[in-house]
Amino acid sequence: MKQVMFTYPEKARFGRIVPKSKIYAQTNPSKKLRQLFVDQVDQIVWQYKLAPETINVPAKAPVTEIQVFDLVLRTDEISEDVLRCIDRAIQFPIFFQTKYNGKVKSIAAYKRPSEADSAKWVVDLYFDTAWQPEAVASVRLPLALDMSSLYEQMLKQHLDVPARSGESFQGHIERIREMRQTQGEIKKLEKRIAQEKQFNRKAELNSQLQELKQNLKALNRPK
Repeated sequence: MKQVMFTYPEKARFGRIVPKSKIYAQTNPSKKLRQLFVDQVDQIVWQYKLAPETINVPAKAPVTEIQVFDLVLRTDEISEDVLRCIDRAIQFPIFFQTKYNGKVKSIAAYKRPSEADSAKWVVDLYFDTAWQPEAVASVRLPLALDMSSLYEQMLKQHLDVPARSGESFQGHIERIREMRQTQGEIKKLEKRIAQEKQFNRKAELNSQLQELKQNLKALNRPK
């Protein structure tokens, strides 16, 4: 898992605390989800606003701004449901700097405009870095010609599966999605095999398992 953290320009600092009630008002979360916010999140800070006027990089559809949120946590775990709730409340890509006990981890979703309604954004897969000490030196933002390119380059540094030669950014994301789905199927099948008592059925499931593992190996193979 990668350990990259970015250094953001001081001119881009926003530094406003976001009350949880503001997120609730936008998304109307369930009682269970609100409790997750209470249990896991101490404070939400809208720390940086990356935009043409703050970092001198022109907007280009679909990305006109990128937001950076600090999440001060009460635990070293943060539910994806909590992140997704915040992402749905803010109609821009967000990079979360989750902080706990002197350590920090960056988490971001692949967000894209909805094909059905370009005014709405789809919150897709989440990617994260490893936990690292807050005092560790950060890296500068990638050089980019526009905001959409900057977003892709920032998110790429969170991906732990290397891109294939000539592979598009969306193709890269789709391959990771397929890998995650296959990994989930493997876990479910391994659990079924462990519970299966009949030899013939177990042999059949093992055959399916080996096929899934071969598929996963192929997806992970550079081309």
